[in-house]
Amino acid sequence: KWGLPNNLVMMLPHAQEGQGPEHSSARLERFLTLCADDNMIVCNPTNSEQYFHLLRRQAKQKNKKPLVILTPKSLLRMPEAKSVKEEFTAGKFNEIIDDNIDDKSKIKLVIVTSGKVYYDLVKYKNDNNRLDAAIIRLEQYYPYKNDMMKEILSSYKNASGVVWVQEEPLNMGAWNFIALRLKKDLSEWQKLFFVCREESASPAAGSMSKHIETQNDLLRRSFSNENNDLL
Repeated sequence: KWGLPNNLVMMLPHAQEGQGPEHSSARLERFLTLCADDNMIVCNPTNSEQYFHLLRRQAKQKNKKPLVILTPKSLLRMPEAKSVKEEFTAGKFNEIIDDNIDDKSKIKLVIVTSGKVYYDLVKYKNDNNRLDAAIIRLEQYYPYKNDMMKEILSSYKNASGVVWVQEEPLNMGAWNFIALRLKKDLSEWQKLFFVCREESASPAAGSMSKHIETQNDLLRRSFSNENNDLL
């Protein structure tokens, strides 16, 4: 409002982990509706290397602006989210992380996701031997890097389906923000689908058993065209 630089950093708990509504949502969708004119940064880093380089970039940037970080609690203790020393001393923050696949010609399905659910998707993929699927991580929602996303998606020449997967209900999370942006980034042979929980007045169920049931269903639908909604 007053034209003053502000590099405030907000770290807000956000992930569906079966701990109830107050632990599950930082109301990502509300921050994303405020994003315009390059006025803030909204990120959901998925490993310690990314988190380090994100904070370093925030401290060093010349044009100061607020940073909103979605921080899943389980990633603080998850072995898969750790990084080695060399990844801190070199590299940089990556707004989008492509899957590490040697032969992309084998990929038929591309999943785009963000946050903690990435690790759930990777486990499901490995457990079910889905060698035909790739998982892309969107680490920075805004500013959205459309050129980078276009380049990554176009590298999957045999993938006709691109699926946005989020843990949040349909009326929450990043879907309403990302839908048209992601659709513009598709190659001509690709179609966009989305998988999420049903619309809800609450950001999460209050029951661990209900959480596990809906989470398992979400993972199953992510790798299948069954009940996937087409945009």
